[in-house]
Amino acid sequence: MKIVIAHLYYDLMNLYGESGNVKALKKYLEEQGVKVTIKFLSLNDTMDFATYDFVYIGAGSENNRLLVLKDLKRYQKDIKRFIDENKFILATGNAHEIFGQYIIDLNHKKHKALSIFDYYAKDVDFRIVDEVYFETPLVKKPLIGFQNQASILRDNPHPLFTVIMGVGSYPNSKTEGFRYHNFYGTYITGPLLIRNPHFTKYLVKTILKNKYPDYKYKNINKNIEETAYRNFTKHLLSIKQ
Repeated sequence: MKIVIAHLYYDLMNLYGESGNVKALKKYLEEQGVKVTIKFLSLNDTMDFATYDFVYIGAGSENNRLLVLKDLKRYQKDIKRFIDENKFILATGNAHEIFGQYIIDLNHKKHKALSIFDYYAKDVDFRIVDEVYFETPLVKKPLIGFQNQASILRDNPHPLFTVIMGVGSYPNSKTEGFRYHNFYGTYITGPLLIRNPHFTKYLVKTILKNKYPDYKYKNINKNIEETAYRNFTKHLLSIKQ
């Protein structure tokens, strides 16, 4: 079994140690006996989305986000086809803003985005900084993470998470993130897949079932990761009370 991961703009969109998401996914896939190839791609590189199984893009500065948006417009149709074919994209931090209709910066300038989804993003003159605790019907246990964002997401028809603690896609919102087919977008950083092994397992199972329908997932013991998740969850709930 083989899985090809495209890590887009690994050098520009890697705030908060977001490359850890790719490392975690690779580790979990390899433990299932999968040969993993990672393509590290950045500005002006040739991208062949037809050859990728999973695409990851992490959080970056506001300026880098716009540089990446301009570069990715070369592949707008390829990305839409990739999503429509039920292949996988995980976009964390402000990266998922790139896939919406437009981004409004602090000077009120509207930057046309990839226009794949209906939502839009707006930069704000304050930061949302908090530990978060979200739930999703995709997994049984809530997810933990960190938010440090200077933009908000509006007109989101398909939220990924319900807020238990923390801030949603904008102040006072009770939902966060976006999901459509196998596209997953969220402001959660941390990195997401390091801190939430149960969600990483969900992704690995779904990726392998999608490409290899007859594959049986090996339930490998993850005591260290699970213990760290439980301990931090208890700490988070205690300080929020």
